[in-house]
Amino acid sequence: MTLVLLFVVLFVLLIAGAPVAVALGVSSLVFIMLDGLPSVVVLHNMVNGINSFPLIAVPFFIMAGHLMNTAGITTKIFAFARSAVGWMYGGLGHVNVGASVIFAGMSGAAVADAGGLGNIEIKAMREAGYDTDFSVGITAASSTIGPIIPPSLPLVVYGVIADTSIGQLFAAGLIPGLIMAFALMIMVAFYSKLRNYPRDEKFIFSKFLTSFGHAILPLFTPIIIVGGILTGIFTPTEAAIAAVAYAMLLGLVVYRTLTWRGIIRVSMDTVETTASIMMIVAASAIFAWILTANQVAEMFATELLSFTDNKTAILLIMMLIVLIVGCFMETIAAITILTPVLLPIAMTVGVDPVHFGIILILNLMIGLLTPPVGMVLYVLSKVSDVPFEKCVTATAPFLVPLIAVLLLLTFIPEISMWLPTALYR
Repeated sequence: MTLVLLFVVLFVLLIAGAPVAVALGVSSLVFIMLDGLPSVVVLHNMVNGINSFPLIAVPFFIMAGHLMNTAGITTKIFAFARSAVGWMYGGLGHVNVGASVIFAGMSGAAVADAGGLGNIEIKAMREAGYDTDFSVGITAASSTIGPIIPPSLPLVVYGVIADTSIGQLFAAGLIPGLIMAFALMIMVAFYSKLRNYPRDEKFIFSKFLTSFGHAILPLFTPIIIVGGILTGIFTPTEAAIAAVAYAMLLGLVVYRTLTWRGIIRVSMDTVETTASIMMIVAASAIFAWILTANQVAEMFATELLSFTDNKTAILLIMMLIVLIVGCFMETIAAITILTPVLLPIAMTVGVDPVHFGIILILNLMIGLLTPPVGMVLYVLSKVSDVPFEKCVTATAPFLVPLIAVLLLLTFIPEISMWLPTALYR
């Protein structure tokens, strides 16, 4: 009965508009008090939930993304992508995707991509005569590549919760991220033919070399981060610190577009974002502990396996659950709650934890594009001055290639597992 009350209180608070961390914490506290457990259990599990060395990477990856935006480095990335693929029909749509792939190797967060590159991309596409719905839709969809291609904040959190190698998770996300980009570029080509979108500009080799020269130092950022992790030069946490140091070097010394006032503002934004994430992780740790202690995962696994033991059916059911949860819950909270429940079931039917992490994160990224808690949609609504409802309808067609890639990755695990197997196993 108390377990039922746990979920009732959680959903009532979420529907009432309470912050996710508050809803998780209060519902857990109500359960603990009714169950007769000492209230110190709450503090103990909150502290344990965030007492993890890999989580130190979170604020540094956030800060690196903010520094790149503040220093104007995203503009150089966009210019390079424009010179590289702008010659294709629907050129700025392809540029949008290409720029997101590059920026993904720096920030690791969909919201950072949407907020940083989104403003530049949508403005450029509007000026070139592209329809607003297409501009907003492709910008929203391409931002989901960020948390799949390493580095990735959600994969760091998943790795901590699932006790899985973050290096292997980063390696597993590289190929799927590129496949997502390819699928979205096919969608751009389809729209371009349907709406007769023009090429952005002719390919001029000298212009390409010039833009590459301007962007070459920022382009080294993903090489430093991903290459350093995959070669074992440093851990994901150390890679995050290196990314911040490199971003500050570019902003302060090379381009001189970053001021100390800007660094203070970035630091404050980083503290605010990190605090909200850590509060969610801490509150989710209590909630997850309650689910584990009461064997909710085992009960759910028993019920699900009694319904069917078919691996395909089980994976489809779990993916549907994650999609639904992703529509209503923030990504980090969803990861910390769903992982302890669904991962044991996935492993029971022979799914590798690394593979499961990739499909879980991609699933939740699709949730960022769906109401009512579509964070990317809210961000783009703000930067594009387009009503939230129109952002929803504009993004809906682009869910098709993302869901197709999700199904492809779910049932062909070799796509995500080939690289980590070759490097680590």
